[in-house]
Amino acid sequence: MLDATAYDLVLTDDATANQEAIERLLASGAGGTVRLPAGTFPLERGVVVGSGWTLAGAAHGDGPVATWLTSSASDGQPIVHVLGSRVAIRDVGFLPPPCAPGEHGGDRGTAITVGSYFYPAEAEWIEEIEIRRVQVERRDARAANCIAVVGAVRDITIAEVSIVGGCTGIAVHWGAVGEGVDAIVGPSYHPHHLTIRDLRVSDAFEGFYLSSVHDVVVERVCLSEVEIGFRLLPGDNTDRFHASDGSAVGERIRVSHACVSWNGPLYAVRIAGWGRSEIDHSVRVLEYRDVLVRECTLVPLPLATGGSGDPLRPRSPVVIEQAAGVLLDAIRVDSRNGAGAACCPLRDAGPVDPRRPSVPQAPR
Repeated sequence: MLDATAYDLVLTDDATANQEAIERLLASGAGGTVRLPAGTFPLERGVVVGSGWTLAGAAHGDGPVATWLTSSASDGQPIVHVLGSRVAIRDVGFLPPPCAPGEHGGDRGTAITVGSYFYPAEAEWIEEIEIRRVQVERRDARAANCIAVVGAVRDITIAEVSIVGGCTGIAVHWGAVGEGVDAIVGPSYHPHHLTIRDLRVSDAFEGFYLSSVHDVVVERVCLSEVEIGFRLLPGDNTDRFHASDGSAVGERIRVSHACVSWNGPLYAVRIAGWGRSEIDHSVRVLEYRDVLVRECTLVPLPLATGGSGDPLRPRSPVVIEQAAGVLLDAIRVDSRNGAGAACCPLRDAGPVDPRRPSVPQAPR
């Protein structure tokens, strides 16, 4: 994704002018690197990024990002919606506006969405995407996700990302041809060849989830003061609309070197193999194959909402539901006082050496 052509944009506090400057350049179709200046800049609405573009913020060394984008869109448009291949977003911070997209609006109201949930006809794959050194803050509410990877997306790297607030930090979800979740005709599209590395999520409902995917690696994540750490899910319709190209949904998934300090009443980690269809309400089970969750530290914090939770649903570090084929290895539960502040090596010490032994309903 090294581009020979670079464009230096001048942005101001005028949301309309900023919008027009960015859209005019992206509409040229030329491709290249759009270099954004340091500062916080408003947009009237989200922008759509097509193939061949890089959005790059100002240089900031090892500190926080120096370029921030916000939007006043009230219709749930992502601040950046990636709908083309060979796209990179680097060194940019996002301040999404308040949004309540509802249960099936996990790709709406985000800082960044890559792909689409529903397609009017068969879709082409979006591929070769990089999201690196990005920060997202949405301290106002937990109703919308922060970054979404949805549908026909493959070959994507998300690295060195920091998220504060929101519903799910990174939501990875299948997509399909159809007018809605109860009117899918297929085929369905399942994100794959995805790497998430060096992720920090704090004060959110959930760190991340992977719904109906295959060939995914998640490593070195710090999820602190979240109600749920992460989930592996089969999707509403599991793989019933998947047109196989030799790979099965639910294969080759790795989650390793994660620290979760959670304050919700249910679980830190949920791995579920069953899903209930929104079309005919039937229950189907996805068979996981070659799935490994290893070297994770789970720290129960006092409940954020007070009380003792639901006595009929005891609080559990890990919940497994009809998910044969998943191997758990070196999962550590640390209930000592103060453990949550110390268990995330990413906070202070930089990336974890993967060779080092382990130390110590949401929108979809």
